[in-house]
This record gives sequence, structure tokens and C-alpha cells, in this order.
Amino acid sequence: MVYIAFIMDINQLTQEILNGRRLTRNDDLSFFETCNFEQLCQGADLIREKLRGNKIDLCSIISGRSGRCRENCKFCAQSAWNKTNCTEYEFLPEEKIVEKAKNDATEGVHRFSIVTAGKALTGKEFEKAVHAYKTIHETVNIDLCASFGFLTKEQFIELKKVGVNTYHHNIETSRRFFPNICSTHSYEMKIQTLKVIKECGMRICSGGIIGMGETMADRIDMALSLSEIPVDSIPINVLTPVKGTPLENQSPLSAEEILRTVAIFRFINPTAQIRLAAGRKYLQNGGSAAFTSGADSTITGNFLTTTGTDTESDKKMFAQLKRTI
Repeated sequence: MVYIAFIMDINQLTQEILNGRRLTRNDDLSFFETCNFEQLCQGADLIREKLRGNKIDLCSIISGRSGRCRENCKFCAQSAWNKTNCTEYEFLPEEKIVEKAKNDATEGVHRFSIVTAGKALTGKEFEKAVHAYKTIHETVNIDLCASFGFLTKEQFIELKKVGVNTYHHNIETSRRFFPNICSTHSYEMKIQTLKVIKECGMRICSGGIIGMGETMADRIDMALSLSEIPVDSIPINVLTPVKGTPLENQSPLSAEEILRTVAIFRFINPTAQIRLAAGRKYLQNGGSAAFTSGADSTITGNFLTTTGTDTESDKKMFAQLKRTI
């Protein structure tokens, strides 16, 4: 591969991004790993402000089905391959799902998603999910997202018909590092699924987890893969090691490394939502620094098997940052 060299000046690169330049695999992006940290974050924040504005996008999720997943993802508390003693239950009653969607909408959340463990949601449980979304769409003023694994094109179309306009499907990490994390499905399967989602006219929410042992070069590669689709929203999760998983002893990332990663993702995906997700506890003040380093979205409230942040605290933080909800 032939790389195109350019002056490693963050201020100059920031202006080039604002003027329409987009970074690709033909660029040597290794300088991101060592460039001035403060300048990088400032540049990312300026790109965020000019291309995304000062509005913060809030989404919330509910775990619609938990545990007994047959996939062997090394980070996951819900994988049957891991011994985590996580809570297991079948698909939740519709009333409980609709109630949470209503409460979240009342608190100012913009988007609500049902998330289920497992390779794919099928059969009667998928039918229950479709009906739940139909009810929410008809009764609650909130955008809808879904995260049910590897669905078929027909299933995506069915979800879209009942008001689901976004689908979440993380690629997790780089193509190179993915086999170290999961072997029961492939990276290419994930990329192909994202392409089908786009074909169906749905927004794509796809990102991954940092801090699993990958390099910064792997994170840059992941950011490039997402830009090539391209995706609309990129959740960045920081690994919270779960006892009983193969990654239980993984050392946590420093705050600076987390923020550098967020900033890099903004440079490579300047017009996408960069969504701070799990692992905000590794940053001070609810992760406020991430929102001056390129992030413009977040998951709010407690979610899945990690502890989130409550929506009221998030709203106060964003008010202090002079961001609108």
C-alpha cells in the first residue's frame, strides 16, 4: 500500500477536515499516536462544533433478553462460554419495555433501543420485539433503535415498517484483532450486515470496545472501517473487565488514552455521531472531557451488565458545557 504523506500539524489538518478533506487508508495516520494531546483534542472539538453543532444526542437501552449467548466473545458477561453468573431471562414482557421507553422519553432521551443477547433474535421472540416497537412507535414520542445481532434483510425491513429507523451492530475492533476476541462469527459477517442495514435505508450505529489488548493502530483501523461504510453513529465503549471472562484481568486504559481515541475517531469520522458508551467511570465528572474532545452523543442511564449514568446528572453536565439536549 502506498501512503500519502502530509505535514503532521494538527491545526492544519483540522482546517483541512473542515474544508472537506477525509482521511483514508492511503494516509499514514500513525502520527495520531504521538501528536500533541491537547492540540488533538482541541482540533477534534472544533470539528465537532463546526460539523455537528452543540446538540447532544441521548440514547437509552433496555436488555430485552439476557444470558446464554452461544457466541464466545471474550469481553461478554452474557456469553455461555464465560462463567459470570449473569442474570438470565427470556424476552421481556412488552409492558415493561414500553414503560421504560415512556419514562426515558419523559426524561428527554432522544432514542430508545431494545438489546438482546445471542447471535440473532428469531421466531416468536422477534415477533414480540416487532409488536413492542409498533406499540412504542404509536404511543411514545421517541426515535427507535434495535440491536438483535445478525438479522436477515427481511427482518430489517419488518423492523423499519414499525418505526425502527436505526440498527445497532458493533464491529468491536479492527479486522486484525477481531479473531483474538471472537471465533464463533467473523469480522466480515459484521461488515456485510452493516451493508445490508444500509441497503434497507436504516441508520447504522456501529462502534466497538477499546482496552481489550488492541493497539492504537487497531483503533485507527476500526475508525477507518466505520468511515468506509459509512456509519451514522459510533459508540465507543471502554472495557469494564467482568470476572469470569477471559479479559477479567485486563488493565484499564488511562484517561488520556481514552480521550485520544475519542479525538482520533472524530478526525476520521468528522460528521458521524461519536457516542460515549460504557466505561465512562474511567473519566472524571461523568466523562465531560470526552465532550470537549470530539464526542457529541452518549448512552444514558444504567444499561446491560455495566453501570451507566443517570439522565438527570448527564443533563446537568451538558448544561455546564453549554450543550443543548
